[in-house]
Amino acid sequence: MSQMMDTSTGNPDEDRVSLKSDGKTPTASLGVFQTLRQSIRRAAEKSPLASGGKGSGVTTGDDSGARPPPSPSLRLVSPVTSPLKDIGGFFSRKEEDDSDAAPQKGKGLTRSKTDPNMAGFRDSLMKRGESIRRSLRFGSKKDEPWRPEALVSLAEGSAEERKDHKEEEEEEACEQMEESYTPLEIPHTPLSVMQINKLIENEVLEEAHLNLLALRQEFQQERERCGEDSPMELAKKEKDLNLLYGDLRNKVNTIVRNSNSLPSRNKGLLVPVARIIQEEERRAEEPGGLAGSWMEAWREAVGEGVQAKVSSVHLECREQNVSWLAVHLGLLGQTVVEDLESVKKELRCSYPPSFKVFSTYVRSYHRVLGQHMKKLDERATERKDLYALLDWIINRYRSERIMGSVSLQPDMKDESVDLQLEDELLTQLKDKFCCRVKEDMSSSLDGVIRLEHEEVWRDGSSPQREEDVPNSPFPMDIWTTVKGNVKNSRAIDAQLEQEVISCCLQELSTFPKRFETEFRRHCSALRPKPLWTEYQITYINCFTALQQHMEEYRDSCPDQVDGFRQEATSLIIRLNQALEDQFKDDVKPYLRRMMTRKWLTNDEDFGQLHGRTELLSQHCALMRPPHNQEFASRLHYHVVREYVGQLMKNNYSCKNRKHEKAASKMRLQWGKLSDLFELMKSTHEWLYAVGDDLSNVIEPKNKSDIKNHLQPLVEHYPDFSRKHLVAVLYFRGLLRGREHQLILQRHTELRKKLGGGGGGDRSRVLFGDMQVTVNTDCLSNLPFSCLSFLLPDN
Repeated sequence: MSQMMDTSTGNPDEDRVSLKSDGKTPTASLGVFQTLRQSIRRAAEKSPLASGGKGSGVTTGDDSGARPPPSPSLRLVSPVTSPLKDIGGFFSRKEEDDSDAAPQKGKGLTRSKTDPNMAGFRDSLMKRGESIRRSLRFGSKKDEPWRPEALVSLAEGSAEERKDHKEEEEEEACEQMEESYTPLEIPHTPLSVMQINKLIENEVLEEAHLNLLALRQEFQQERERCGEDSPMELAKKEKDLNLLYGDLRNKVNTIVRNSNSLPSRNKGLLVPVARIIQEEERRAEEPGGLAGSWMEAWREAVGEGVQAKVSSVHLECREQNVSWLAVHLGLLGQTVVEDLESVKKELRCSYPPSFKVFSTYVRSYHRVLGQHMKKLDERATERKDLYALLDWIINRYRSERIMGSVSLQPDMKDESVDLQLEDELLTQLKDKFCCRVKEDMSSSLDGVIRLEHEEVWRDGSSPQREEDVPNSPFPMDIWTTVKGNVKNSRAIDAQLEQEVISCCLQELSTFPKRFETEFRRHCSALRPKPLWTEYQITYINCFTALQQHMEEYRDSCPDQVDGFRQEATSLIIRLNQALEDQFKDDVKPYLRRMMTRKWLTNDEDFGQLHGRTELLSQHCALMRPPHNQEFASRLHYHVVREYVGQLMKNNYSCKNRKHEKAASKMRLQWGKLSDLFELMKSTHEWLYAVGDDLSNVIEPKNKSDIKNHLQPLVEHYPDFSRKHLVAVLYFRGLLRGREHQLILQRHTELRKKLGGGGGGDRSRVLFGDMQVTVNTDCLSNLPFSCLSFLLPDN
């Protein structure tokens, strides 16, 4: 074997073994086979069996007598011939040369082919070749032998046959390593520290590890011999062991870390890496090893590789791309799937089952991506970015797009699909998203007010109409914004949906007052112009519609819906009140002149009252339910109360039978007003009868007939009291006398009989709080008998 190694005594690290054919270098590149031969040459050069190497226990004679080994001729090897056949031939020729060279003179002690170190090295190379054979997807030597003709026929075969062969190769390549293994024999004498370190640097890991184990055995033996008295040499050897083991672990970690980035380069190295880890775990309790678990270090290296892979995913700045996070998350998911597919199809085959390679990579991605989400959370500030992050964490990561991908099945069947996030990170992210939703909602509402000013108030434009009803588009805009936020949050989870609804409604609760403030600031000068009235009706309709839209969230957030509804209702009431006040101001001068001398002879004032009421009817028709009916009912009550109230002021008393004309006119006017309020669908139907009931009391020619018309009035209006009757009789022209007293007496009897007075339905109070002007005539209420002595006959 020593004759096969050409060793330089000056620098053993620069030894080379070259294969030549008759002294000529072949011009054709042999590709992967040439790489295989070079790998074997390096193993031979670094072998402790190489003559002249440091730390070798083999001594030779005159080095000048050594001659280079005959190189196998490349002419005899077809480029498509398996290099593993050459390996077998190479070793057989070496054994023959060793046996032939044994009796040579001038040579020192040489190893026999039964030397354990020789056997271990040969087994190492053969196993290395077998490992590379499997990595290259060749069968075992015991299988069908490799024939160049097969390759030729394969190249000339049909495309379908090539496809079938490729599938078979992939299936064969995916076969996992066996868990058990036969440890290689440790050399009796290790290489020097420098040589072992060089082997580690050159990634000849199996041989480096065997020599490390040999050095470790020497250390253990010397330690046992020395006992507690450890000489400096032993301490130095322990230090060397630690340094070499540290270098080996670093190299192993580097290979593992880069294995998912450079699978083709590191695939052949992972097999010895796995065996080294298994062996070191088995020897963990023996002295001289490296502290810490090798398996745990392997998992950390896997995690570092995953971290490097995640960090390599392109991430733009917000200034470069507004969709920077969505793009990054898309690339991130693609990277995860592709890397796990590579682990499943390639890397897993280089490890024994106990390593649980796929599961380790999956858990590493869960942890590394969880940390990565924390960094992205710190950079994400906009609502769309926060939503994209939440959606990726909760939905997309576990979906069929990433961890649930069909290409990762069935390996993912028993694996968790959730990210390993820091405590409270998801809660903080949701809170941050909700705060951003609230801020954006506030900005949107400010934009609504600003747009209303620019498009309507500033130029005094008429509001838009929808189905002949004045309306503004902002309620639909607000509802669309809220609905979009709710729909998006629902896609993440129900809890976030409820929080988003709450945030939107809380911010919306402040909107009515903000809107009212700006509206009054810009449009108060328009009052009492018709445009101002149109604006009032428009915004009553708008906030009514907005209330109805928000009712759909009552089941989720009843308190927040009630809060917004209360604020919106308050604004609607104030807008309605402004319209009512304006109407009352408009009709006040005309109502004051009812039941007067001018009223009896002139219809102008009533014409104005009727015209204003008719305009009110048109306004009510522009309002959306239910406010139109409520508005009409309130003003119906006001007009009735003020109209009838003029009778109680004693402004006029009919003389010379003018009471009949007054009653007829009152009946006619009352009918016209009632028709208008009925058209407005007033809910106060009970007010319609008061005009006719009073007219019936005023109209009779004979005073004695008045008593017969009191019952309907008392029945319909139990709060019609004695003082109200006195005022009505005064307007009729009946101020005193016996009939006056009898009428009052009959009223008292009817009220007692019908239970009138303090009881009754307080929601139907018309006369109860109606003021009556007191008659200053002190004799008006005296009984007739008391005044009879003043008559001339007496």
